[in-house]
Amino acid sequence: MIGLFALLLGFPLIASQFQLDLANQVFLAVIGSLALMLLTGYAGQISLGHGGLLAAGAYTVAILSKDFGASFWVTIPASALSGALLGVIFGFPSLRLRGVYLAVSTLALHFIVIYLGTEYETHGSYDSGVIITPPVLLGYSLESPRAWYFMMLLFAVLAWLVAANLLRSKTGRAWRAIRANETVAEALGIGVSRYKLLAFVVTSSMTAVAGALFGYYRGFVSGEAFSIFIAIQYAAMIIIGGMGSLIGAVLGAVFVTAFPYFIEYLLFMLPGADQAANALFAVNYAAFGVVMIVFLIFEPGGFVGLWRRIANRWVTSAPNVVAVART
Repeated sequence: MIGLFALLLGFPLIASQFQLDLANQVFLAVIGSLALMLLTGYAGQISLGHGGLLAAGAYTVAILSKDFGASFWVTIPASALSGALLGVIFGFPSLRLRGVYLAVSTLALHFIVIYLGTEYETHGSYDSGVIITPPVLLGYSLESPRAWYFMMLLFAVLAWLVAANLLRSKTGRAWRAIRANETVAEALGIGVSRYKLLAFVVTSSMTAVAGALFGYYRGFVSGEAFSIFIAIQYAAMIIIGGMGSLIGAVLGAVFVTAFPYFIEYLLFMLPGADQAANALFAVNYAAFGVVMIVFLIFEPGGFVGLWRRIANRWVTSAPNVVAVART
């Protein structure tokens, strides 16, 4: 663990601008993926409103910094509060709805937030989106990807610590019980309604903070940046990484974020790369869909499940290898 942390701290010294930008995207995805893993992977609540929550955090930053001149120390907590409020509002349907009905109700969150955001752009005459000036911390302006790298790393580590400590607490145990069987959990004295609502509040707040950081990092907020595909991407992160695992959330975030760049690299290695550039968007979507299907059919446990299976086979075969070696 210490070696990994040292590697992360030393990475900006050798990384290119592109690699730093990719790392920053990964850190942002990790925060949102950890939040969704808590909600779905541990509390068992399905949500397709992740894109709307990211947009809520970004628009909170845009409104407060643009219209009121609020600083970073105000906009980030305000984004967390706005996410928590949305978690309360859209968490209430989870008390009555389940499965696909709950997913559809959270999907409404996405469209409502995007509608309100675009209305703000229209009435504020921000025809092409809202431009956000870089935050100033301790007299230093965060503009370069290298400066943002350490900020994103800090928030990603904080998100991990929050998630890990929640899972070790009474709240985490209650979420696991609810995911296993709500009826049994209620019979054991667990306040099912309270803990389900708490799951939405906590995870919505975390996701909105990720959206606020996204708005600052890109320096630009527009409703077009938060398509419904974002919700699908985050669902893919926790499925591909491995449901019910914080490490799986991180692995899924890394894979899904880097995957389009990998496909682009392969595509431009093929003959006729200039013509392939026009089909890049469609190829990315198609390849992403194929990967999702492959994981759902052949490895529903994701990367974590794959690793456990390999480890179990190694442990099972190790005594036989030792016995053969002795003979």
